[in-house]
Amino acid sequence: YLPCTSDNDFVPSLPEKRVDILYLCFPNNPTGTTITKKELKKWVDYAKENNTIILYDAAYEAYISEDNVARSIYEIDGAKEVAIEFRSFSKNAGFTGTRCAFTVVPKQLMAYTKGGTKVRLNDLWLRRQSTKFNGTPYIIQRGAQAVYSDEGKEQIQQMIHFYMQNAKIIRDGLQNIKFDVYGGINAPYIWLKVPSGYNSWSFFDKLLNDANVVGTPGEGFGPSGEGYFRLTAFGDKQNTVEAISRINNIKF
Repeated sequence: YLPCTSDNDFVPSLPEKRVDILYLCFPNNPTGTTITKKELKKWVDYAKENNTIILYDAAYEAYISEDNVARSIYEIDGAKEVAIEFRSFSKNAGFTGTRCAFTVVPKQLMAYTKGGTKVRLNDLWLRRQSTKFNGTPYIIQRGAQAVYSDEGKEQIQQMIHFYMQNAKIIRDGLQNIKFDVYGGINAPYIWLKVPSGYNSWSFFDKLLNDANVVGTPGEGFGPSGEGYFRLTAFGDKQNTVEAISRINNIKF
């Protein structure tokens, strides 16, 4: 893991040595934070200089609201030469459980053998998909197709607006009671620093026992997660307002 904390605004520094593969997730789960186009270009340039492949998880791109944040890594010049991008219908269209997504492997993208021979990854991906994957069920494919209809696009925007309103309620409510809060602007996740005297699991217990509110302890997300806690906007408005009200009444 690359260190990803409030000290670097949850955008890690470039590796100090060459690596074969980098995994980046923006907008990020669990922190809800993003990376600007200018910062993302640094990663693309690093990958080009080091023959590194970037695995770019853009599952939450539909929630982006700021113009300086790329919805796709391919908005960055040269990214097609170094990056594979993942997209998911689970996050933008509520397909969780139906398992529908897609992967973009540009034909320009090359990997290298130990001897330095170029290998086009698009060909390998096509071979893999053609021999080991039977495809998504047809009825789910038709549902995914509807996502791109005019009606589907309108419904998705309504849903995203609804969840981001919840995110604003959570973010504003926590800031009003002096929590350090991140995310909730370009993603439906709010990442908060737990109060002094708590770790991520003892804070979980406090919310559960004193307010009947459930979130996710940051420790479960890796070494940089301890001391933080994730809340999600994926709920109805009434419960979201009630949860923040209950947290507001807790004495820490």
